[in-house]
Amino acid sequence: MRYVGEVGRRYEIFRRSESHGLETIMRPPLVPRLLVLALLAACGVSEPKLAHLPEDAVALAFGDSLTAGTGATRDHAYPEQLSALIGRKVINAGVEGETTAEGRERLPRLLEEVRPALVLLCLGGNDMLRRMDRAAMSVNLAAMIRDIRDHGAEVVLLAVPEPRLLRLRPEPAYETLALDFGIPLEGEAMTQVLGDRRLKSDEIHPNAEGYRRIADAVAQLLRRAGAI
Repeated sequence: MRYVGEVGRRYEIFRRSESHGLETIMRPPLVPRLLVLALLAACGVSEPKLAHLPEDAVALAFGDSLTAGTGATRDHAYPEQLSALIGRKVINAGVEGETTAEGRERLPRLLEEVRPALVLLCLGGNDMLRRMDRAAMSVNLAAMIRDIRDHGAEVVLLAVPEPRLLRLRPEPAYETLALDFGIPLEGEAMTQVLGDRRLKSDEIHPNAEGYRRIADAVAQLLRRAGAI
């Protein structure tokens, strides 16, 4: 993704210096994504767009238990609820307990079998819960994004919050990946749902209403991006 104008130039300086473990005063490391997008929009850079999904197109929801729908019945998992909202087939390819390394190995076969037009990628929660290396998590997610694109499909990334005892917040790696690859990011819905006890079935999984809210947020993103 190319950044233009003064804001874009400063963001690029920050991104490059951050990748080398350096600090910069150009942008604090946790500036909210909406602020970044607003600044980029002021310089003429819009949110990433998606190709329109024909009514017979297939979307693949790829992830772990948060995709599989643990904590609710399968019919109430977010992919199934999303399918009803957008009028497109959404295949639920969630596997409980999966890490990004395991997902990276599993994904190519599914891409060959399903040939999706769009992949909704939501992985990383188990890496963080098991305190696995965050850099390796980002590398695995980046590899999956490239693989999806190599198979001719579009990508939407869903951010998972960092496990915290207090206020949840999205893991910053998702925002970085979305900006680097120029892909749409649903960065808030999962965090908002998992931060509300009324929307959870246990400590780490939504209930049916929580999954409905995630599906609604993804549907809104797809509409803004021009996919539906």
